[in-house]
Amino acid sequence: LDQKIIIESLAMDLKRFAIGLHRGSFKMADRFKEEAVKRTGELETCSNNEYIHKLILSLKQVLRSTGDRVAEDALMFSTLFQNFALKNF
Repeated sequence: LDQKIIIESLAMDLKRFAIGLHRGSFKMADRFKEEAVKRTGELETCSNNEYIHKLILSLKQVLRSTGDRVAEDALMFSTLFQNFALKNF
């Protein structure tokens, strides 16, 4: 149950991060990026699911990058984590 909450929270943080970037509200985006990084760390320690770990590795790359596609990638990961939570819990 804890894991489900963390995954769903991560999905929402990523969605808000993407929206902030898209709107040009970089302060908001930075805040939710920090939250996403924190949740990613929490998820890494509590999950032993291979798919989740692959997603986390890819997500970390996205969160470190500063390209034009960061908002779209964050939104995609938000959807992937949300779908995982819906399907598996």
